[in-house]
Amino acid sequence: MTDTTEFTDALRPGPDTVDLTNDFSGRTAIVTGGASGIGNAIAVALAARGARVAIVDVRAEGAVEAAAALPNPPDGSGAETGAAAGAGASHAGFGCDVTDQAGVDATVTAVAEHFGRIDVLVNCAGVAILAPAEDLDAAAWDTTIAVNLTGTHRVTQAVGRHMLAAGYGRVVTIASQAAHVGIDGHAAYCASKAGVIGLTHVLALEWGRRGVTVNTVSPTVVLTDLGRGAWANEKGLRHQDEIPTGRFATPDEIAAAVLFLASASIAMVNGADLRVDGGFTIR
Repeated sequence: MTDTTEFTDALRPGPDTVDLTNDFSGRTAIVTGGASGIGNAIAVALAARGARVAIVDVRAEGAVEAAAALPNPPDGSGAETGAAAGAGASHAGFGCDVTDQAGVDATVTAVAEHFGRIDVLVNCAGVAILAPAEDLDAAAWDTTIAVNLTGTHRVTQAVGRHMLAAGYGRVVTIASQAAHVGIDGHAAYCASKAGVIGLTHVLALEWGRRGVTVNTVSPTVVLTDLGRGAWANEKGLRHQDEIPTGRFATPDEIAAAVLFLASASIAMVNGADLRVDGGFTIR
């Protein structure tokens, strides 16, 4: 019989226990695009479970207002940081254009100084400029790639450096069902979101052993105010009928998926894409 002792002793152990409560007490989270829509639902969900949240949005005033409206952690953690950056008792809002490298670097530094740590990053800032491929102009293409892909890289790189230094981090980026299938009029959007998933694979590979996991969530149409405005028409009803569950997603359903991937207990989910699309992309 083969002696496996030396191999058994070499196996790296996992945690002794796994926390199943989705408790973010003592954690600090950055949510880009957090002033409205999906990003705001995610920020609210994180705050409700104890996180201190930095809302980063191109609309600085909206970021400050959204941060002030978040629920405070039950333990009151972070209250001493006050309103230095425009904050509620435990949260803060920061204006930042994710396409501006200097602005991203300055904002991430400000968040780290304000809260003393960064544990979770949710990349939700994005744009959707739609047109038939032959009519899509250069500015629309450049803007879409700059915000959705390059902006995600810039923020993740800047935050990732802090996480790697601390030996812990959770990065979750909002991708899309459009990363997996072609959708009429979505040439730039599909390309940008597919790029996000490719980027995520590399970061997960490079950072996973250093305590930082990197994953994506790919929603179908989400019924935010913008989503309703864009899809409350005949095209939207046809698309809704193409989804096996027969409906679009709500912002809170996307937030629930993000909470799962952002949890400290989900250390073995790395480089994954969680599709919240009602089964649309299984076709």
